[in-house]
Amino acid sequence: MFGRCMIFMAGMTLLMSCGDGRLRDVSTNRSTPEEFAIVPAKPLQTPPNFSELPAPTPGAANRTDPSPLGDAVAALGGNPAALNDTGVSAADAALLGTTQRFGVSAGIRGDLAQEDEAFRKRQALFNWRLVKDNEYNRVYQGQRLDAGAEMERLRARGVRTPSAPPEAQ
Repeated sequence: MFGRCMIFMAGMTLLMSCGDGRLRDVSTNRSTPEEFAIVPAKPLQTPPNFSELPAPTPGAANRTDPSPLGDAVAALGGNPAALNDTGVSAADAALLGTTQRFGVSAGIRGDLAQEDEAFRKRQALFNWRLVKDNEYNRVYQGQRLDAGAEMERLRARGVRTPSAPPEAQ
């Protein structure tokens, strides 16, 4: 009797430990919001003089509208005023033109999601698992970069790695 009870308790513990897994399993994480699309609004500010405010223009931007690209440029020490209407500085226009020379896919996120799902299905020969694990990490494990081994490989070839920890003496 005691043995059966222990087996039952161990089975229940195993089942409870599996959990929902929505945070780690990419196959069930479909209905969550796009975290990169959430941009907070800028805080409201009281102007020094209300008579100096410009007249409202319907459809035009206001002071509290988010401008993530300009904010990122300013945070990195750049000049957000140097950005043109497309959000690209004049200095980077040639670089953008080179990267887009073969065209730009409008639905790149959807295309990559479909290709990723197909790749994961091809890689998962035995998809059944007793304990739920991270499907994404399991499938892409062979493509993972070992940062320490790569740093040692580069150092052996004489490549400087100034941002890495110093070599052991």
